[in-house]
Amino acid sequence: MPDQNPSFPTEEAPAAPYGEMKQPKEIAPQPEPLQGPSQSQPWTGTATPPKEAGGVSPETPSPAPVSPAGPVSQPPVPVIAEGPTVTTTGRRFPIKIILGILLALILAALAYFGFKFLRSRTGAPLTTNTITWWGLWEDSGVVAPLIEEYQTQNPTIKIEYVRQSPKDYRERLESSLSGGEGPDIFFFHNSWVPMFRDKLDKIPAEVMGAGEFAQTFYPIVSSDVTSGTGLTGIPLGYDALTLYINQDMFDAAGKTAPETWDDLRKVASELTIKDEDGLISQSGVALGLTSNIDHWPEILALMMLQNGANLAEPTGELAEKALEFYTFFYKTDKVWDENLPNSTVAFAAGKVAMIFGPSWRAFEIKEQNPELRFKTVAPPHLPKEDTNEPDVAYATYWIQGVWEGSSQKEAAWSFLKFMSQKTSLEKLFANASKTRLFGEPYPRVDMTELLNTHPMLGAIITQAPNATSWYLASRTFDGPTGINSQINKYFEDAVNAVNEGTSAEGALATTAEGVAQILAQFGISSP
Repeated sequence: MPDQNPSFPTEEAPAAPYGEMKQPKEIAPQPEPLQGPSQSQPWTGTATPPKEAGGVSPETPSPAPVSPAGPVSQPPVPVIAEGPTVTTTGRRFPIKIILGILLALILAALAYFGFKFLRSRTGAPLTTNTITWWGLWEDSGVVAPLIEEYQTQNPTIKIEYVRQSPKDYRERLESSLSGGEGPDIFFFHNSWVPMFRDKLDKIPAEVMGAGEFAQTFYPIVSSDVTSGTGLTGIPLGYDALTLYINQDMFDAAGKTAPETWDDLRKVASELTIKDEDGLISQSGVALGLTSNIDHWPEILALMMLQNGANLAEPTGELAEKALEFYTFFYKTDKVWDENLPNSTVAFAAGKVAMIFGPSWRAFEIKEQNPELRFKTVAPPHLPKEDTNEPDVAYATYWIQGVWEGSSQKEAAWSFLKFMSQKTSLEKLFANASKTRLFGEPYPRVDMTELLNTHPMLGAIITQAPNATSWYLASRTFDGPTGINSQINKYFEDAVNAVNEGTSAEGALATTAEGVAQILAQFGISSP
């Protein structure tokens, strides 16, 4: 944290550059039962009755005739010589079929009740349960292979991915959840926890405890998803503000990427070119306004946080100096104005040397100008005495949450745990890279080395351990009543007021009152 002395420069313009069943044993013949089971008994089993054994017992001898009178002489007991049994076709044949049917019925009953017993013990569902997942940025082709893999491992679960339009996304999501219609899993911005606090389920400890979560993901993720004593989401990506530079412009002027804000101011002035009418034909950097600069809320937030200001109470010298410095590029240095196109469009067209934005802006730039040579570097920092002091970064990314009212919460968290594993994230990145420049930057600490030298993502990943965030964020599609839109408006008014001549102190006094009201509206207490 810098000391209380203002760290941003004053308004003066810069000067320097920048098994089989066993057969029953043969038993001695018994008297035939008076009556066996009726063969008309219904068949309810599914097994095939066992075939009759290869031999049967000798036929039962007929009873001797009874004499009308006198003692009865007992006939001698015949001695049965040992030898092979003789197969007959006597009355025993139907009984064996009946016994086989009974055996099959018993086995079928045992199998049925055994299955019910196991089901009651394991709780395994008998039918497929569907989990609805609202996506936002990724095409279904990117996530489909991972969904198929999970469903193969969990055949009773079906994942239905539905890609949503970003327009009015937050309002549609909130309406659907409030109406009890789901979805079970959904995207939400890292600044949205206060708006969805009562609709976000907490990660069960058996899925991922707080300790494991903190060791797995960057610190800012734990901070952003914590609500009360629980964690409300799992990220499948990460992103932050970065500085884009036009490589051709820098090479032609013999410039290197600026490291401090003073460096950036000097380089921006030297790379700015004006025509004979004084109009900017080439801008050094897109800074100073709000109307045609993408991601100005994140840029201003980064400047204030680096200078030690409290965004929840943006008053005092630290906040004022940061706000004034932001406007210098329009008011004093005049390297950007309202006649220039939107900053991302201008960069793609080769009309501005530097812009700020998250990594995904590279897709838009490359689509508009495939031949443009550009790269990203870490945003500038304030001058510091201790070179080991970490640079502050500003994170803006999306998280996967589970609806608190879902009947499939356990399975939903299991799926997200699977999707956030290292191998799954690598597959997602590879799938996305088939259709665009690169996939989502990894949110896991143990995957840092995989991207820290990436030409577009390296600067974002290397600064992730020291990233911070707040509610100043653009392109979240939270609607006019969302926390981002409302807070952005107060800071936008402050920038415009200073550009029109109001003091930073006076402009921020109004901003501070409005911010306090919005934070209270969403149940956020100021630090």
